[in-house]
Amino acid sequence: MQSQVRGGTRWKRFAVVMVPSVAATACIGVALAQGALAASFSVSGQSFKVKADLLEGKGFSQYGAIDVGPGGSIKPVAVSAFNSADITKMCQSVVTPNIPVLGSVTLRLEAGGGGTPVHAENLYIDVQDLKADAVFSNIDIGVAAGSITKGPKVKDEELKSGRASSAGFAQQADEATLTGVEQTAWATTAGTFKLSGLSMKLSAGTKAECF
Repeated sequence: MQSQVRGGTRWKRFAVVMVPSVAATACIGVALAQGALAASFSVSGQSFKVKADLLEGKGFSQYGAIDVGPGGSIKPVAVSAFNSADITKMCQSVVTPNIPVLGSVTLRLEAGGGGTPVHAENLYIDVQDLKADAVFSNIDIGVAAGSITKGPKVKDEELKSGRASSAGFAQQADEATLTGVEQTAWATTAGTFKLSGLSMKLSAGTKAECF
């Protein structure tokens, strides 16, 4: 990997992820759709899927960390963060398995498809994997996580708990644009998260997953 690349560099299927998680309930989703509220969502012990036509972000950073799940399970993640992000035609889904009588149930959320994209501020996503086409502006690769200046910094609670290291590998860019996004993630937090044109549905089985 190059130590540093500057300018509009295009990487296919580059493992970064910048889209938010599934809202756990309809009432939370409606509240977010109506205004920019503080948001912190995770699916305990479960990953979730997100698909989007386009993500345009400003102030990007990425670093390695560890998530600790139920029972102390360890999940290595790439934390991708934006100062701000706009997401067009976003779909998010999570499957809850083994529900008595019903079996598996899929929660599917769609937003940002009516001409007004989803908007997030101070967005952090704990990523398992991603497929996308990506363009980065003025990117720095191989900086120390504690030296991030272009995007959100490593969270204090991650440093204090040892889940992330200030000396760890990181990268940052002034802007990032992703198209054809398909991602799996474990958690997300955002200072504000506004879902325009929100639609949320529950379906039996797994056919309603975003991909």
